[in-house]
Amino acid sequence: MYLTCAVLLGFLLDSLLGDPNTALHPACLIGRLVSITEKVLRRLFPKTRGGETAAGVLLWLIVCGVSFAAPFFALRWLRGVNFWLGFAAESLLCWLILARKCLADAGKHVHAALGKSLDDGRKAIAMYVGRDTGELDEAGVIKAAVETVAENTTDGVVAPLVFLLIGGAPLGLLYKAVNTLDSMVGYHNDKYEYFGKFSARMDDVFNLVPARLSAVCLIAAAGMLGLDNRNALRVFRRDRNGHKSPNAGQTESACAGALHIQLGGDASYFGKTVKKASFGDPDRVVRRTDILQTCDLMSMASVLALVLCAVVRLMLAWPPLG
Repeated sequence: MYLTCAVLLGFLLDSLLGDPNTALHPACLIGRLVSITEKVLRRLFPKTRGGETAAGVLLWLIVCGVSFAAPFFALRWLRGVNFWLGFAAESLLCWLILARKCLADAGKHVHAALGKSLDDGRKAIAMYVGRDTGELDEAGVIKAAVETVAENTTDGVVAPLVFLLIGGAPLGLLYKAVNTLDSMVGYHNDKYEYFGKFSARMDDVFNLVPARLSAVCLIAAAGMLGLDNRNALRVFRRDRNGHKSPNAGQTESACAGALHIQLGGDASYFGKTVKKASFGDPDRVVRRTDILQTCDLMSMASVLALVLCAVVRLMLAWPPLG
């Protein structure tokens, strides 16, 4: 009950306050740890395929180990000092690990910017995606925003909820480290092809179950919001494994089906066109309001995931009758 209440309170704080803009945010601290450790390891290991692969594995172990151990021992000490002090610290960390409001605000930011001008929309979406945005048309900006909110339903909300309700803030921060490592070094380019491969693979592993749970919750949320949940399920079953990533296509396909639009397709990264699968059917032209509908889908799916995970945890923790 202790952990469930801490996660529920953290979710409520995130919904009300969003992410605080501070350099002491756990994600910022993990990012700094990644940068510092990467510089040290690159000096210690040879610039060969084997050397960079080994350095990448060690980077992952160090960052994830510190991210788990630091809150584990700190919370243990605080609970020893005072139960409520430990509970407050755990709840605050749960708040900082979750990002539902931040993700919704990002979608709303792009929606509002695109309402002013296409150029403003391009500048806004460039803050949240890695693809080239300078040549995107209005439909391209909308799709990029919808895809970002749909994909990050897993990374920003559902996966953290799963790990928080399994192992509290320490396991939640370990997941945050896994996700941060992938976003910082998990690239297919000359610099990170081998150095970041292990981080990219581990992110796939950690998101394997949460991504599918996210998609199921999005499909259920579509029905609750009056969208086409049957088509969401149909497209999910047909297209979900089309993405190069084993996880990204799960939520994108469900969202595309719910909205009756087509997502994905080729995109430009650092001046190079990358072939990407499409999700859904082009039943209609995308509209700016699709961004807001995706934010609503994400929020409802987040609540469903929270309730489902909390109920499962309570059922497992409840003493058997007799």
